[in-house]
Amino acid sequence: MGHGHHHDHDHPHAAADVSPALDPHVPDSELSPADVSRRGFLRGAGLLGAGAAASVLASPSAAAAAGLPHAHGPAGGGATQGGFRWLAGDHHIHTQYSSDAQYRVIDQAKHGRAYGLDWLVITDHGSNAHAKIGVEKVNPDIRATREELRDLLTFQGLEWNIPAAEHATVFVHPGRNEVDVLKRFEQAYDGSQLPATNTEAQNEATAIAGIKFLGEQVRRRKVEGALFLANHPSRRGIDSPHEIRNWRDADPTVAIGMEGAPGHQAAGIKAPNGRGGARGLYDNNPSAASFAGYPLETYRTWGGFDWMTATVGGLWDSLLAEGRAWWVTVNSDSHVVYLDQSQRGPGSDFDANGKYNDPVYNPAVNTSAGDFWPGFYGRTNVGATSFSYKAVMDGLRAGRVWVDHGRLIKTLDARVRVAGDRRPSTGTPLGGVLQVRRGTATELTLEIDLQDVPNWAQFVPVLKRVDVIVGSVTGPVADKDSFKAPDTRVVKSFEVSPGAQKLTVTYPLGRLDKPFYLRLRGTDGNRTQPGLMGAATDPYGPQLDVAGDADPWGDLWFYTNPIWVLPR
Repeated sequence: MGHGHHHDHDHPHAAADVSPALDPHVPDSELSPADVSRRGFLRGAGLLGAGAAASVLASPSAAAAAGLPHAHGPAGGGATQGGFRWLAGDHHIHTQYSSDAQYRVIDQAKHGRAYGLDWLVITDHGSNAHAKIGVEKVNPDIRATREELRDLLTFQGLEWNIPAAEHATVFVHPGRNEVDVLKRFEQAYDGSQLPATNTEAQNEATAIAGIKFLGEQVRRRKVEGALFLANHPSRRGIDSPHEIRNWRDADPTVAIGMEGAPGHQAAGIKAPNGRGGARGLYDNNPSAASFAGYPLETYRTWGGFDWMTATVGGLWDSLLAEGRAWWVTVNSDSHVVYLDQSQRGPGSDFDANGKYNDPVYNPAVNTSAGDFWPGFYGRTNVGATSFSYKAVMDGLRAGRVWVDHGRLIKTLDARVRVAGDRRPSTGTPLGGVLQVRRGTATELTLEIDLQDVPNWAQFVPVLKRVDVIVGSVTGPVADKDSFKAPDTRVVKSFEVSPGAQKLTVTYPLGRLDKPFYLRLRGTDGNRTQPGLMGAATDPYGPQLDVAGDADPWGDLWFYTNPIWVLPR
């Protein structure tokens, strides 16, 4: 079941350079005809001007990446499939410049490269020490790492204490102003730097202002790109649905998504072999700061994934049903690594120096740590047009992303196209929007190269099932705290033949009568249960992880970002 005919791959065109069109200080009269056209395109997409809405209904172009100036890196890795170079990465990594971590930048980077990553982001914590000196002090280490590891794209970022909410990755394109922009951002907008007397409304407004500040730095050409991704959004239940929507609306070229699965995946390994906690450190309960509408299941992971992502018909789907381009990623959140044998350097004074001394050998094996090295367990796979910093940021912004744990699969290419169309230049990839006339028949085409080599736990993962999840696009909601999409469900599951090397699927989506989106999910099938919205919505979803006994290698999943199909 699930093996259709082979099909050709699509070859998309690279995004054009449209930075003059993005700069509001350049009047239309000074633009070339091509840039005038592009500016109109961006305005129509809601990507320029105040109050920009991130809905593909306003214009399907809202899900596309805005082209920014290109800066090539060295030739690197990445599997080529479907016309893209799929570059694996991790956007949430800590070093000795974080108050609760210990490794050098080069330590994290070398491990990430050894475990197959093509790009990563150093995201030390926002704090008084970091805001004052950390951003500047880590930069030489990052630049030295870029020189030493030419086949790894190493971004500088930080973990933002979002005012009134949880944390987020913020990072920028490398360049002469990267330190200045990040430092000004952290000092002005980090929650640790705000008055304790601020009201919740004031803090929420500051978060919006911070995102707009990042977008303004791009438009003023201080940096060539800036991105925001909410981290572990359900861990404490304080990222409310209206805040997520408002972040996206603040600047959809900057605020693009959230962690679909948190890091700290080793934290659930049962004692005495491990910490005996919860995967992702999701071991909380509601507090006075939590959004009151969230169910108790919010505070736990499901097959290692955040409740917002794992629940079919839940919060993520409610955003996609609006037509909001909002993407999911995974990462390590690596601070201190499970089974490592090192410790912080003796004589460290973090408060004074903004860093710990270089780590030293420790003969004891650390079984209480909850983290893996970057690339060891989770991967964010980005469809890029080249091996470059810009191409990774463009791919993330465009939603050309699929994620997996434990290297469940090797490669994935998913397209939606007009039924029967096999031309290599057609088909809409992940994150894209296909517009067709009502009544046109469309189909999903899917190719997955199955895993045939061991992962870093030294077993070969076996994909058992792939689910096609489809939801109606109903437009903006009246209540910004809505977090359900009742029309979204698993519409088809494909079982993978034992011993197969490839899964090739052609699945008819019917004749278009109303706008919809689809996304994909796959599993080794080891642990499943009906989803929170019921078996009719999701008969074989991920299981709720048990705190104290949640082996991260015991069930592996992949998720893709969506594709929309809209009538002209």
